[in-house]
Amino acid sequence: MDEPVGDETVPDEPGGYRVMVVDDNPFIRAGLTSALEGTDDIEVVGEAGDGIEAEEMARRLVPDVVLLDVRMPRADGVSAAAALSRTSRVIMLSQVEEPEVVLAAVRNGAVGYLVHNTFTVDELAAAIRDTVRHRAHPLSQAAGAALIDAVRTRPPAARAADPAEQRARFGLSSREAEVMDLIVRGHANHDIAAKLFLTEKTVKNYINRIYAKLGAPNRATAIVTWLGLPPGG
Repeated sequence: MDEPVGDETVPDEPGGYRVMVVDDNPFIRAGLTSALEGTDDIEVVGEAGDGIEAEEMARRLVPDVVLLDVRMPRADGVSAAAALSRTSRVIMLSQVEEPEVVLAAVRNGAVGYLVHNTFTVDELAAAIRDTVRHRAHPLSQAAGAALIDAVRTRPPAARAADPAEQRARFGLSSREAEVMDLIVRGHANHDIAAKLFLTEKTVKNYINRIYAKLGAPNRATAIVTWLGLPPGG
């Protein structure tokens, strides 16, 4: 993908969505592949059983989205996310929902984190489409809660300041702070627009400015940064 991964610009409608499935369990890979290829517009272009194989395959195939498990042999998904996210949008897809694992995946570039058995095939397909079109950064309820818990349970020195101090620290306007608060609460762009009586385009403009001020490439990283643990910290 030539465009920067993580911005909010919505590209032209793609003809289809190219997905790579990475999981060490062949039955899960087969199930996901079968389910996704039952849609009209999603093609599974490759399958891998570990992080090293996934990185080699992604360099050749350059999929739009990589669905990435966490615990795998040779190289786990959290480690592989750093390399994979340079060319593709990475959605973690795992049974694992420990706060520190979710946090580490986001810090390594994952733009979404979904926990198995918390979504339908249609919801997964919609997450893939929205992620490619920069309309969403899917976090299951468990993963979103884990992100917040990971920050709240850190030592006081590593936690975020109060909202007023955070706003001053990052130089956000009052409206940008309102938008950021709704992002943290898990609202999609259209919901934010409705709540603040703005157009969705205006919300996207606010989000782009927020990302620039927070130094965050995507929604999940912005949440982590706002809550008090910048990526790489």
